[in-house]
Amino acid sequence: MRMPAVAGQFYPSKVDDLRRMIEDSFLHPLGPGRVPAINSLRRGNVIGGIVPHAGYFYSGPVAAHFYSSLAEDGYPETFIIIGPNHTGVGSAVSATTEDYYTPFGRVRIDEEINRKIIRDIVDVSKEAHAFEHSIEVQLPFLQYFREDIKIVPLIMLSQHYEFAEALAGIIKDAIKDHDAVVIASSDFSHYVPKAMAYRNDLMAIERLLNRDIKGFYEYIENGDVTACGYGPIATVVMATGGKPKLLKYATSGDIAKMSEVVGYASIVIER
Repeated sequence: MRMPAVAGQFYPSKVDDLRRMIEDSFLHPLGPGRVPAINSLRRGNVIGGIVPHAGYFYSGPVAAHFYSSLAEDGYPETFIIIGPNHTGVGSAVSATTEDYYTPFGRVRIDEEINRKIIRDIVDVSKEAHAFEHSIEVQLPFLQYFREDIKIVPLIMLSQHYEFAEALAGIIKDAIKDHDAVVIASSDFSHYVPKAMAYRNDLMAIERLLNRDIKGFYEYIENGDVTACGYGPIATVVMATGGKPKLLKYATSGDIAKMSEVVGYASIVIER
């Protein structure tokens, strides 16, 4: 069992407080404005997404836009969640065979899809997952609407285009006979003036909306956008083959006054 690493830091560790903070994220002025009800029938229009992974106080309202869209579309059979490796522990792409645990309870690994994905550039490294927050912070939002979810969590250390392209192919092959939603966990610009974050991030996002992944990488490589999970972002867009749509963009500076901000985007990928 992979126990919580950032409960009590990025989000509350007590169930009632956690539920309340998620609801506050939906109702926040920067959030969607209401707490949606989950659709019991899966429409299947939502096939992927890009969601921030900072502390809920800062990124929760932006993240809530994607989770609102997902809930209204209905939950799939499983979620593939890809996050960047902030700790430097593990291999190029690290899977795990351990279930995750949050204050809302156990989140089980989809063993069938996990087995299909663990090949080529994907290795098993429980250590890579132990203290990495990018996957963990997505789970309470998913569990808020339904506790019996299954996931395949993947941590990317190598985010070069070639690795993203290879991982996208592996995921696409693994889920071809399954109903899965593929989620990239990433923030955008880090610690820059607010006006710069808006300008640079929205230009990078425009490339994503046009599915210009190589153009997106060129923008990243020029240093204009310091997105921590650019590899997961590219992987999700290529693996799903769907149409990205920006739901919300904001920064930590829209939540609290600060001279340097972090950028957050909520992007849904539709069939």
